[in-house]
Amino acid sequence: MENYNETNRPEVERARKRVKAIAGFYRHFAIYLLVNLFLVATQYFNLDPGEKFFKFSTFSTAFFWGIGLAFHALSVFGPNIFLGHDWEERKIKELMDRNKKDKWE
Repeated sequence: MENYNETNRPEVERARKRVKAIAGFYRHFAIYLLVNLFLVATQYFNLDPGEKFFKFSTFSTAFFWGIGLAFHALSVFGPNIFLGHDWEERKIKELMDRNKKDKWE
């Protein structure tokens, strides 16, 4: 890994926080998959004769936990999903260029 000088220290810290947030989401997703696969498999193998497998109670944990997982994904990837990477900086530059052009014409 490169040694970063003090001028880009805030950018390095921001990047590290972002990487930790992404890694945290992927750990959360992996645990979600493992636990819910276990719960669904347990339900399947413990069915009584004639009991239905496809009912809401079988998948309710996955459903509600999935909602929480979706919010976690939005908190990690949300700002970049719709507007893209560095959208704010590009928009600021565009507006400043437009303002500079209007000022001199």
